[in-house]
Amino acid sequence: MHDFTVLLIEVGALLLGLGLLGRLSRRIGLSPIPLYLLAGLAFGHGGLLPLSASEEFFAVGAEIGVILLLVMLGLEYSASELVGNLRSAAPAGLIDGLLNALPGAAFAFMMGWGWVSAVVLAGVTWVSSSGVIAKVLADLGRLGNRETPVILSVLVIEDLAMALYLPLVTAVLAGTSLMGGSIALGVAVFTVVLVLVVAIKYGGAISAMFSPKDPEALLLGVLGLTVLVAGIAASLKVSAAVGAFLVGIALSGQVAHNATELLSPLRDLFAAVFFVFFGLATNPADMPPVLLPALALAVVTMATKVLTGYLAAKRVGIAEPGRWRAGLGLMPRGEFSIVIAGLAVGATGIAPQLAPLATAYVLITVVTGPLLARVPDTPWFKAWLRRRAAAQRCEPLPATD
Repeated sequence: MHDFTVLLIEVGALLLGLGLLGRLSRRIGLSPIPLYLLAGLAFGHGGLLPLSASEEFFAVGAEIGVILLLVMLGLEYSASELVGNLRSAAPAGLIDGLLNALPGAAFAFMMGWGWVSAVVLAGVTWVSSSGVIAKVLADLGRLGNRETPVILSVLVIEDLAMALYLPLVTAVLAGTSLMGGSIALGVAVFTVVLVLVVAIKYGGAISAMFSPKDPEALLLGVLGLTVLVAGIAASLKVSAAVGAFLVGIALSGQVAHNATELLSPLRDLFAAVFFVFFGLATNPADMPPVLLPALALAVVTMATKVLTGYLAAKRVGIAEPGRWRAGLGLMPRGEFSIVIAGLAVGATGIAPQLAPLATAYVLITVVTGPLLARVPDTPWFKAWLRRRAAAQRCEPLPATD
C-alpha cells in the first residue's frame, strides 16, 4: 500500500507539473516538448529528485503515447492517399537514407568503433521521430498544410524501413548466422505487406465494425484495435508504430473523424508521458563526455534532414515556404533512435560510448528540432524568403549568341 501511495503522489505531482509547463509554453509561444524533456531529466536517474516508484508506469505510458501519436496521424489520411504518397516519395526515401544514414556510419568509422557500431549509428541518425514530429505538427496547426503529406510519406517510408532494419541489426548484434538473419527479415517483410494489404483492401469493412454514433464503444473499439495490432506487430519484430499507423489509415469516413475527436485528449496525455519518460531514462551525468561529438553529429545530420525535406517537397511542386517547413520539421530523432541504441548496449563489437552519445544526440535534436520548426513562421524568415524570391525574379537572362 505504501508503494501504491507513493506512486499516486509521484504521478499526480508530475502530471500537474506537466499541465503547468504546457500552459507556460503556450503562453510564451513555444512547443511544450522541450519542457517535458527537461522535466524528465530533472526527475530521472541522476536528476534533482529521482522518481523511482512511478518509472514503470511512465514506461508503459510512453509506449501507449507513441502508438496514439501514430494512429492519429494515420486517421488524417486514407489508404489511397498513403499509396499515392509512398509512390511519389520513394525517391525522397532513398535520398533520405543516403543523406542521413551515411553520416552516422562515417562518424563511427572516424571514431574507430568498427563496422558493427557503424551499422547501429547509421540507424540512429537516419530515422526521424514520428512521435515528436506528429506532436509538433499538431501544436503548430500544420496537419492540413500541403507539405504535411510529404513529411508523412518520408516518416512512413522510414518506419517501414525500420521494420526491415530492426530484425537485421538485431541479428548482426547477436552474431546470428546468415540464414537466421534472412528468416527474421523475411518475417518482417511478410508482416508489413500483409498489414498493408488488409488496410488498403478491407478498410471499409474494418470501419463498419464501429458505429460513429456510439462514442463510448467507438473509443474502446478503436483504442483496443490499435493497441492489439501494435502489440502483434511488435511481437513479430515489426514496429508497433507502423501497426498503429496502418490501423489509422484503415479507418475512414465518419468513423475516422469521430475517432480523431475522441482520441485527441488521450493522445495529448500519453504523448506528454512519452517525452517525460525519455528524460527520466537518461542520466545527465553521462552526457558531458560525449556532448561535443554528439553536437557535431547533430548539426550535420539536422542539416541533411532539412535538405531531405526541402528536396522532397520541391519534387512534388510545393512552394518554397512549404519546402522549408518540410525540411525543418523532419529534424528531431527520438523513439527509434533510442530503441536502436538500446539494442546495442552490451553487445559484442559495440563501443561503450555509443549509448550515451546516442542519448545526447537525440536530446539535442528533440529539443532544438521543435524550436527550429517554428522558424518558417517568423516575420524575419518570411521577409528573407520575399527578398530571395524578388532577387530570383530580377536575375538577368543568360546571354545568347
